[in-house]
Amino acid sequence: MRVELRQIGNDRLLETLEVEALAEVPQPGRWLELGSRSFLVLQRRHRYQLRRGRYELVAVALQVKVEARPVDARRWGHGWVIGDPRCRFNARSPLLRCAVLPDGPCEQCAHFSPGIG
Repeated sequence: MRVELRQIGNDRLLETLEVEALAEVPQPGRWLELGSRSFLVLQRRHRYQLRRGRYELVAVALQVKVEARPVDARRWGHGWVIGDPRCRFNARSPLLRCAVLPDGPCEQCAHFSPGIG
């Protein structure tokens, strides 16, 4: 199956990949690393084609942002978060760390407050 990496905003084709199964295609909110390049997946679109009277999945278009994964990004729940997700001020998002200290790091924040375990 073909996977297209497209720049978010202008839909410019950045890269094309071939994968064996749909499960190998990353979901939104995850990073995809190809060699030295890193992409944050923001949207996922499926492309179908009518063949022999049936629609078949032929490609997946990923809307991505070229971005290096932050060193303090970690898997949490079903996706990625930046910073310490135990803090009650953490946005629990791959895009934003928190409103108090958005540039981080969490260890130096005077407002760190473990709200969840």
